[in-house]
Amino acid sequence: MKLISLIKNAYEEKNGILGYRQMTIKLNREYNLKLNHKRIYRLMHILNLKSVCRRKRKNHIRSTPEITADNILNRKFESNKFGEKWLTDVTGMKYGLGDKAYLSAILDLSDKSIVSFVLGTIMNLCLKPLILLIWSTQMSSQFFKKKLDDAGMIQSMSRVSRCIDNGPMESFWGMLKSEMYYLRKVNTYSELETAVIEYIDYYNNPRYQKRLK
Repeated sequence: MKLISLIKNAYEEKNGILGYRQMTIKLNREYNLKLNHKRIYRLMHILNLKSVCRRKRKNHIRSTPEITADNILNRKFESNKFGEKWLTDVTGMKYGLGDKAYLSAILDLSDKSIVSFVLGTIMNLCLKPLILLIWSTQMSSQFFKKKLDDAGMIQSMSRVSRCIDNGPMESFWGMLKSEMYYLRKVNTYSELETAVIEYIDYYNNPRYQKRLK
């Protein structure tokens, strides 16, 4: 059956990270089909093809911020204009025998793309020029606030322990880790850096989003 071959090929192409929802979107768009996700679910179940992605709980460490800002965004995650609303955050990833790197990224709410990111081995990443869209990961610091003011940007901060206030950014971290990081053993910083760059390129380009059709 041709459909079964398409499913198997797509599954192997992405090393098993596609679940039935992403599989349905991919097949419909690439082969101009009109498949129902329930049918794809049944076929993948019969073929014993399950997404290898597994999400892990994250531990939150409380801290006292130097600067706080109102929650202006207030979960209004819609935007029709590129560059109007950005989310940013930092996440840690271990490699080797316990070394840790930190990834900071900027997500545009108009199309959920990652417009810039920087990976570093210490929490206080070196500040890059704002023209490159890369900045310090200490979002609540006075230094960071001044850079935003100088750029004419308005800061909005989520409430403590309310991950949903930064929902799309948290969702991206979840996808990156479940579809890439948790699936491999990373021995060196160089390996981690390559994996991050490759995944963000995949996320920004061939990975489909149902919302954007």
